[in-house]
Amino acid sequence: MRIVAGLYRGRRIAAPPGDETRPTSDRVRESLFSILGPLDGARVLDLFAGSGALGLEALSRGAAHVTFVDGANPAIRAVRANLEALGVAREAAAVRRQDARAFVRAARTAGHQYDLVLLDPPYRLAPELGRELSPALAELIAAGGRIVCESDRRAPLGLELPMTDERRYGDTLIRIHELD
Repeated sequence: MRIVAGLYRGRRIAAPPGDETRPTSDRVRESLFSILGPLDGARVLDLFAGSGALGLEALSRGAAHVTFVDGANPAIRAVRANLEALGVAREAAAVRRQDARAFVRAARTAGHQYDLVLLDPPYRLAPELGRELSPALAELIAAGGRIVCESDRRAPLGLELPMTDERRYGDTLIRIHELD
């Protein structure tokens, strides 16, 4: 796996060992970030971060700060190792080992706002997460912010938020939600 474009273009990143994490392919990341366009100065939340590939791609493309959240120790270790290997400044990233739902509730209570939220949950959890996360995510998004969901096309992550784009890449489904 590698960073597709930007400051860290071509640099390799590691995925957590085992089959618990399903990293987003280079092809899907390249297409997604082409759709999203410039991220200069964006505040990004990478939920269910896994290897951190989505958030790292955002940093490489100009995001000011990314918060990586995952509940699994191997994923957190991989994100930290990837940040260190890329030489990402400490102030540009935060890594949290926490259940994504608990993090979203706490961030909402604290009044945190993000320009971009990247959601790539385990495919088996996607169907149940949409209704649960929708209200909280709506409050975490800054004006004009976007939420990107990656899921299996057969079991999509159905957020109850305005959808502006949907793309399929084999069995992978990408949905982009935008709030005014």
